[in-house]
Amino acid sequence: MANGERVLGRSFKYHRPRGIMSAGVEESGALVTVGAGDRRDPNVRATTQELYDGLVAQGQNAWPSVRFDLGSVNNLLSRFFVAGFYYKTFMGLPPFEWGSGTGMWMRYEKLIRRAAGMGEASRAPDPDHYEHAHAYCDVLVVGSGPAGLAAAKTAAQAGLDVLLVEQDSLLGGSSLSASVADEDLTPSIQALEAQGVRIMTRTTAFGLYDSSVAGLLERVTDHLSDPPSYLPRQRIWTLRARYIVLAVGAIERHIAFGNNDRPGVMTAMAGRIYLNRFGILSGEKIIVATNNDSAYEMTVELAGAGAAVTLLDARSSVPEKFSADLKGRGVELRTGVAPLKAQGGHG
Repeated sequence: MANGERVLGRSFKYHRPRGIMSAGVEESGALVTVGAGDRRDPNVRATTQELYDGLVAQGQNAWPSVRFDLGSVNNLLSRFFVAGFYYKTFMGLPPFEWGSGTGMWMRYEKLIRRAAGMGEASRAPDPDHYEHAHAYCDVLVVGSGPAGLAAAKTAAQAGLDVLLVEQDSLLGGSSLSASVADEDLTPSIQALEAQGVRIMTRTTAFGLYDSSVAGLLERVTDHLSDPPSYLPRQRIWTLRARYIVLAVGAIERHIAFGNNDRPGVMTAMAGRIYLNRFGILSGEKIIVATNNDSAYEMTVELAGAGAAVTLLDARSSVPEKFSADLKGRGVELRTGVAPLKAQGGHG
């Protein structure tokens, strides 16, 4: 994004251009292939992949490139390529099926299968190794934002055995993308460790099961350019806890309108995260569409960073304090307006 790359992928069937839509695990557009050779790993969310020296990443599901993809001709024929068209079009009737049986279908199937899928996995044996471990605790806290840290602290002060897991590489959650830096979390984290709280970063809780059993995936060396051979790449944990606290925050709901999957269209929270945490302005001219108060603070932040911002609020009126803040930043506010369709294809 900082280098002006907007198109990072292509959609499954119509090969529509895809860019960054979010800033986390909910990303559905920016899927890339990471690694090369026997360590090629397809369908990796670009928004969750840590950068390291020597990282190799490339677009997928496109030829010759994601910027110019000949497969995008499918989008022009979308009216014919409806869901399940291949099961109806290529079976049973001439000229697609002569004689009896499904002889011609078997030929068409090979072509259709080649067009299916997204990234291509390596056919070589996986050189990495993996581990499966078991653990126990009184309280499992999932998420290390303000709520998660407070829950872990309270449970530890009560004398309970606490495990805190965070899928990010850093603790802090939403406080990492706040416009005004919160208090330094280092003393709080050190206090938790002093109280015996176990902390696991780069660890995703992917499932909750009967009897308070949780499944955890720890990415041990995915962020290393030259991982030691004695370490596993990933480790699966089967964790049994007496109590489980889910402090995972929220995922923004994308507004529905035409072409909202195009490069350059992203959630408001993603724009805020890239600006405040990574120092990247998502665009010079930005339209923010909202139906609630949450987008106003983010709009002021974008304008303060130098962007020309227009705010569309679907509500007919907004509190006066918001209007005054926007006016002082040079933001154009339009009420009673909602997006219907995005124009353009490459952000």
